[in-house]
Amino acid sequence: MDPRTIGILGGGQLGRMLLEAANNRNINVAILDKKASPAKQINGTNPGVDGSFADAQAIRKLASQCDVLTVEIEHVDTHVLEELENESLSQGKNLEIQPSWQAIRTIQDKYLQKMLLLEGGIDVAQSMAVPTASEKELRVVESNLKYPFMLKARTGAYDGRGNYAVKSEKDVQPALDALKNRPLYAEVWVNFTMELAVMVIKTKDEADTSSWASSTISYPTVETVHEDSICKLVYAPARGISNETNQRAQQLARKAIASFKGKGIFGVEMFLLEDNSILVNEIAPRPHNSGHYTIESCRLSQYDTHLSAILDRPIPAKATELLTSAIMLNILGGEDPKSFLRLANAADTAGAKVHLYGKGDATKGRKMGHLTVLGNTMEEAEQDIEPLIRLADEIRGKQSTRGIRAPKRKTQPFVGVVTGSISDQPNLEACYKIFNDFGIPFEKGIKSAHRTPDAMAEYAKTSGHRGIKVIIAAAGGAAHLPGMVAAFSKSVPVIGLPIKPTIGDGWDSLVSMTNMPRGCPVLTVGVNNAVNAALGAARILAGWDEGVKAKLEGYVDNAAAESLENDRKLQQENQT
Repeated sequence: MDPRTIGILGGGQLGRMLLEAANNRNINVAILDKKASPAKQINGTNPGVDGSFADAQAIRKLASQCDVLTVEIEHVDTHVLEELENESLSQGKNLEIQPSWQAIRTIQDKYLQKMLLLEGGIDVAQSMAVPTASEKELRVVESNLKYPFMLKARTGAYDGRGNYAVKSEKDVQPALDALKNRPLYAEVWVNFTMELAVMVIKTKDEADTSSWASSTISYPTVETVHEDSICKLVYAPARGISNETNQRAQQLARKAIASFKGKGIFGVEMFLLEDNSILVNEIAPRPHNSGHYTIESCRLSQYDTHLSAILDRPIPAKATELLTSAIMLNILGGEDPKSFLRLANAADTAGAKVHLYGKGDATKGRKMGHLTVLGNTMEEAEQDIEPLIRLADEIRGKQSTRGIRAPKRKTQPFVGVVTGSISDQPNLEACYKIFNDFGIPFEKGIKSAHRTPDAMAEYAKTSGHRGIKVIIAAAGGAAHLPGMVAAFSKSVPVIGLPIKPTIGDGWDSLVSMTNMPRGCPVLTVGVNNAVNAALGAARILAGWDEGVKAKLEGYVDNAAAESLENDRKLQQENQT
């Protein structure tokens, strides 16, 4: 699809999955890393360069074979990247380095990264540089940040390595010993309620936070669960946050990435605080662990869109939309070097999507692969992944249930469907089918406005408190039920479904529902049109549930495709 060759600095698991995406598009890739690295194991067409991605001469050798250089790890020699860019410009060559060496260099130093974000108006945790690693300097830190605080290495840190929690004076010397001979900074202790992450695609070179809306595209906000400072689980979409918080997190992440020069995919890790404010924690200038779920649950994965961005290829409007709920679980090494295979085999048997990275025998805590469980709803995915989480904990010798949410005895219904009599229920079958297909939990009920008015009123009054987001009220004849439910429910939207009675055509029921007095609306569909009632409810839910939104848009797209196909057949008949 593209004649250019991409060079990747690093051949670990991220490089491997980036290569898989490139192979699907027939893009030539050369890799710089050890000969048997995970990515090189599956790159049979281009030997690349054997060596270290931190070695200047090896980087130069790779660059001589490529049109575009990118990274799967940020710990590279940015000085040689700067030299290569300058040489390319002076010699009239066209070597692109994406993301830019400036972005990589700034992100390598976590303190400089925070300072750049602050300059761009991005909220981050309060921090301060530690000029010298000494007890005296940490006393200065304590006077400003107070105990507890985090002491962090500015460079070379990942997966919690390079961080030390200083909770009291007795932790000062152990922290200095653990992080000796490294440049340091300190950060205020953040009491967060949830860790969030957003993958952001940057499509333009310039660094300008004011242009974030046109230069960046984001994937949905996800929830990350860490254990021993290593990402354990990723929930897509994030559980229990509002659509407003989801959108605010995406906007913050996009503005943060607009601060950096260059193109490609970036991972943004964030903290959600008790007051619902959000802080940016760290940024990665590459594909990220929190974005693995995109391989199965989005139209295009983080690897696909990274390739498109660095090659200046267009990214479709719906590329990053979530098609289904997903949970990603990292497959980590245990005490036994091969114990991780138990989890991989169990996941494969359970129908999860398994990705092993080709790293051979494991050491404890090493990332050996990941698995992804999909579900029509998050509750369904949670139920399916729970035994795999417990097995992962057993393999690692953990007693933790971190990341497991207690299963509900019954899924909380989002939609209430009520009729005035049991005889009206058969008219709702098409409605129930759509809810089941979309994975929308619902409840049924008989609530007559005439025979059981008290029960009807109590149902409507308590609907919002019970988590009902929308009510479908179906009635024929006088059709008082939808209006009465709307009057008592107050804030829960009500969709009226006129039912054709045994006498008449249902027109009187339709008119009754549409003639509600001002201030008490009933959103009314056509007579016996249970399909539109269900789709109307789904559209209301789609405003805050990404899974429902994806299902709804898929339904609409399929209907359009069917219509076009029918038209095509008719046009063929016209020509015969």
